[in-house]
Amino acid sequence: MGAALAVVDRQEDLRTMAHDALDTWLDQIEAETATAPTLREISARFLATRAELLGACLEAVIRRQYAAELQQTEAVCACGRRLRRRRLDAKEISTLHGRVTLHRPYFYCDACGVGVHPLDAKLGLAPEHHQYDIQERTTRLGAELPYGVSDEQFERLTGVPASPHFIHETLNAVGEAATLERVLPDADEIARRIETARAGAGRRPVLVVACDGAHAPTRPPGGRTTKRGPGTWREAKGFRLYLLGKEERVIHVASWHQIADKPELSQALGVVSTRVPHDQVRLALVADGAEWIWDVFREHFPKGEQILDYYHCAEHVYETARAQYGDGSLEAQEWVEATLTRLSLNELGAVVGGLLRMKPRTPEAEDAIRALSIYLEGQRERVGYDELRRRGLPRGSGGVESANKLICHVRLKRSGAWWLEANGNAMLRIRCALYNGTFERIFFHYMATHAAARPSP
Repeated sequence: MGAALAVVDRQEDLRTMAHDALDTWLDQIEAETATAPTLREISARFLATRAELLGACLEAVIRRQYAAELQQTEAVCACGRRLRRRRLDAKEISTLHGRVTLHRPYFYCDACGVGVHPLDAKLGLAPEHHQYDIQERTTRLGAELPYGVSDEQFERLTGVPASPHFIHETLNAVGEAATLERVLPDADEIARRIETARAGAGRRPVLVVACDGAHAPTRPPGGRTTKRGPGTWREAKGFRLYLLGKEERVIHVASWHQIADKPELSQALGVVSTRVPHDQVRLALVADGAEWIWDVFREHFPKGEQILDYYHCAEHVYETARAQYGDGSLEAQEWVEATLTRLSLNELGAVVGGLLRMKPRTPEAEDAIRALSIYLEGQRERVGYDELRRRGLPRGSGGVESANKLICHVRLKRSGAWWLEANGNAMLRIRCALYNGTFERIFFHYMATHAAARPSP
């Protein structure tokens, strides 16, 4: 009975504190707002001052819920020793709902050389001034907009200031938690998406595995007294897995992009391959013809059907026609249409044979004809586009081209932007996680490990 009364008393005290804060806030709003203000003026004033009200309410809740911890005088160290409180340390915390200053007990173990604030762990406080609710939202915003713009937009939308440096550093820290294993959806989630694509159909859905690269501007590190070297363009190699559902509906499965080389991409494909139930889908492997990509595909998806991207293939055909017959000529157009028709009918041998019999009109045409014949010679059994269409398989790599644009180009290829490779890769991992729907999992891991890695002084 006594415990129940104590709970009621705490609730009444909390209501009283909240009501007092609300009255004070409303008095301030009324005093500072013009006579007969418009709704927009009232709303703007609410946004500018609501942190005071919500901060007071937040502080009241913490003081009532954690009254014992705020007054704690003894604690037990991890080594088993009993510790007495050394002092009360002030910590100002900033949240989406206002600022609060907490005076929390500090304990120090002489034997271990470790100091702790027990309340910090119980509240799940971040070591920084801005707490995890702000860190999560600024990371999301920083992954979409340049840092110098994201801070302005964040303050405009929330009323909370956060500097570009803070957003930059936080995103890189969260990016460290965005490992390959966490960014890619797990096996259960992939299976769920496959079942969605099946949607009662008798046939197994088509799972497209497409691979391509997107160039990213990188720069070497530079110090305050040393000049940075010239920037270089590196290839952000990546892949996208997506399902073809009913009515050509595309269901995204997973994307991964990093400024890296073939071994790193192969490792990533190997991880996602272990999470895909190969017997539940029809695998279509689409690429632009680079032999190293087919090597990686064969290693991790040996039973998948290899498809040469039609649009890359057509681009090579058009380049050869322009070199041999002239740009925009009728002869060039007729030759292109005949060549692509033969490829669609899987008559690659006839196309290569025709190329070998062609009489180049210029040295440039000779080089183009030779390059196209070599390119096509290595693509046997990867064309036959009409048959692919009849079987419901894709002809092009538009899915991964779209991912290149949305994940890489939109954020990395900003005017004047040059990236340290590590920072560029952190950005790509965050953007992949947002695209894959795994960002929440990554941020929870970041919170769980971040504070532990930075103990209180």
